[in-house]
Amino acid sequence: MSDSPQPYRVLARKYRPRSFRELIGQDAMVQTLGNAINRGRLAHAFLMTGVRGVGKTSTARLIAKALNCIGPDGQGGPTIDPCGVCEPCVAIAEGRHIDVVEMDAASHTGVDDVREIIEAVRYAAVSARYKIYIIDEVHMLSKNAFNALLKTLEEPPAHVKFLFATTEVNKVPVTVLSRCQRFDLRRIPAELLASHFAHVVEAESVAAEPDALALIAQAAEGSARDGLSILDQAIAHAEMGPDGESEAPIVTAAQVRDMLGLSDRGATRRLLELLLTGDTGAMLGAVRDQHGLGVEPLSLMRGLMELVHAVTLVKAGRDIASPGQSAEEREALAEWASQLGFAPLHRLWQLLLKGHEEVANAALPIESCEMALLRVMHAASMPDPGELARLLREGVPASGASVAPGAAAAPAAAPTVQLPTTMKEVVALIDRQKPALANHLNDCAALILLDAPDIVIRLTHGWAQGDIKRDLNLALNDATPGTKWTVRLEDSGGEATLQQQENAQKAAARAEILETPVVKAAMAAFPDAELDDRLEQWSA
Repeated sequence: MSDSPQPYRVLARKYRPRSFRELIGQDAMVQTLGNAINRGRLAHAFLMTGVRGVGKTSTARLIAKALNCIGPDGQGGPTIDPCGVCEPCVAIAEGRHIDVVEMDAASHTGVDDVREIIEAVRYAAVSARYKIYIIDEVHMLSKNAFNALLKTLEEPPAHVKFLFATTEVNKVPVTVLSRCQRFDLRRIPAELLASHFAHVVEAESVAAEPDALALIAQAAEGSARDGLSILDQAIAHAEMGPDGESEAPIVTAAQVRDMLGLSDRGATRRLLELLLTGDTGAMLGAVRDQHGLGVEPLSLMRGLMELVHAVTLVKAGRDIASPGQSAEEREALAEWASQLGFAPLHRLWQLLLKGHEEVANAALPIESCEMALLRVMHAASMPDPGELARLLREGVPASGASVAPGAAAAPAAAPTVQLPTTMKEVVALIDRQKPALANHLNDCAALILLDAPDIVIRLTHGWAQGDIKRDLNLALNDATPGTKWTVRLEDSGGEATLQQQENAQKAAARAEILETPVVKAAMAAFPDAELDDRLEQWSA
C-alpha cells in the first residue's frame, strides 16, 4: 500500500525561519545576540516585542536552538549559527524537546500556571544545556501571575532562561521589563518582503508578476506571516497557465487587486484628478464604477489618502520610488507636486482623513464616501485665508470665483497695490513672496518711522544689518511695482516689535480672564489649577 500524501502546510508555517540567516529584517537584533553568545554575556531573560508576524516566537525558538545546540559532533557550545541537525536542534524545531517549554499566556493567565513554572525551575535540565521557558503573548498574564514570577525572573537558576514574546509591550509591568533584555523587532520593509516572496514562489514552482508581489508586500504592512498568508491565498486564486495543469499558476497584479479589493492605482489617480478639477458628475460616476467593481469605499478613501501623501513627499523632495510604481504614476506625482502648494495638500489630507473616519463608522458607506468626496471637492477649491485676503485686497470678485488648490488667481485687471501704513501691513505685504523675511521682521524689527516709500526700523537681534537692509529693500520694491523704497536702520528708538505687541496682548487678555469672578473662584477652590491657553484663544 502506498503512503498517504502529506497534508498541505500553509506557507506561513512552511517557510518559518530555521536559522538566524533566514530571519529577515532584524539584522541589528541578530548581531547583538551573536555578540552576546560569543562573549558569554547571556541574559537570563529576553523579551521580544513587535507587531504581529515579524518573527517574535520564531526568534524565541531560534534562541533556544542557539543556546542548546551541541553541533553535529555533539561537542559544540552555544552559537548564533545552530547546526540544525543535532538532537536538541531537531527536537526544538519539531516542538518536542522536554527542556524547552512553550506556554501561551492567553490561555494560561493565572497565578497557578506560573506557580508550576516556579516549582519546575528548581530542577536541572533533563538533556539540554539550558531549560528554556517560552511564554507567548506574555502581556496576557494576570497581575498576580506577574507578581509571582518576579523573584524567580530576577534570580533564576543558572540553567534556566526565560524568553517572552508580546505584541503589546506597554501592558507588561515595568518591574518585568527591567528584569529582561528587550529586543524590539522592526516591521519588515516592503522591499525585503517582496524579495522574500519571490524566493518563496520560486520554491513553490509558481510564477508571479513583480507588481503582484509588491502589492502583497504592501498589504502585509511589515508582517512576514500576514504576507505569506496573502500569498497563499493569491496562489490559490491564480489562474493556471495556458496548458492547464501542466503549467504553473500565474499570480498577476490584477488578480491580487481583485482579491484584496484594492482600487486600481490608475483609477485612483483619475479620481484625484476629478476632485482637483471640480468635475462633480464625473467624480460621482467614477466612485460608483469603482464600487461596482468591488472596491470598498474605505479602500477608495485610503487610496486617495496614500496618493495625497505621496504627492506631499515628492513636493518635499523625497524619493518614494517603489517596485510597484509605474512611470505614469511617477509623472503624475511630479506634476501634482509642481502645481499644488503645501497648504492645499495639507487641507486635502485633513479632509480625506475626516472622510475616512466617517466612512469607517457609517451605516451607508458608499453614500458617506460620496458625500465626503463632495466636501473635499468644494472645500479644496476654496482659497485659504491669506489668498482670500489678497483676492479681496486686489479687487477680484468673490462671487462665483473658483480657485484651484495651489493655483494663483489672476485679477481681471492689473491691481493697484496700496502702500502700507503700519508695520503689520509691511509684514503682510512681504509675506506673499518672502515668508522667512516677513517672519524675521515680525519678531525682530521695531518700527521707528513709516512714511511710504520711506521706512526706518531698529533690529532687536537676528540678521546682519547690511543683509536685512538689502533684502527688505528688494522685497518692498518687488511687492510694490513702480515704487522705489528707501530703508534706513537705527540703533535706538521705535515701538515694540509685532511679536512683543502680540505677547503683551496675550498677557493682558490672560490677566483679564484671571480677574473674572468665575475664574478667581475656581482658582481659589483649586489652588493647583492652571489657565489653559485655549481658554485665552476663545476669549480673544
